[in-house]
Amino acid sequence: MNYAEIKECDIANGVGVRTTLFVSGCRHHCAGCFNAEAWDFSAGHPFTTETEDRVIASLRPEYVNGLSILGGEPLEPENQAALAPFLERVRAEVPNKDIWMWTGFVWEDLLRGHGRARTQNIDGILSLLDVLVDGPFLEEQKDLILRFRGSANQRIIHVPSSLKQGDVVMWQDERIFASHAW
Repeated sequence: MNYAEIKECDIANGVGVRTTLFVSGCRHHCAGCFNAEAWDFSAGHPFTTETEDRVIASLRPEYVNGLSILGGEPLEPENQAALAPFLERVRAEVPNKDIWMWTGFVWEDLLRGHGRARTQNIDGILSLLDVLVDGPFLEEQKDLILRFRGSANQRIIHVPSSLKQGDVVMWQDERIFASHAW
């Protein structure tokens, strides 16, 4: 797997301060994609053990909330093969950090075996995530005021609750409400 970019101290892709990994490779090719340069699987740099070490080190400070993984497409089969063991390592070494992932695939298809993303790695990957933002970017549904997503069709899914209930449970940020004492 290659990665296009790593952003440390990112505040745009999930709650709080995060490390964000942009993987390379995507076959969705959504019109209006904000990161079309990452469609090429060979774009960027090889994702090595040293890269893993760098990402995990960046997650260690107390002020960092977690890891965000975008693309490209993290759930392309080629990327899953590298991400599955990496996410296991993240959970083992920095278990108090949350993990968010963005995908152009839809939750129901990931679980029911539709399409190329349904590999031997998908169940393990999903079990390690806290939040999944699913669905392709649709330019005609683009909305700049949406939080953590680019188009209205995309959902922010609370993965542990969804897996437990066997149905989509939407993520809600309790901190927004708790911080306002109206």
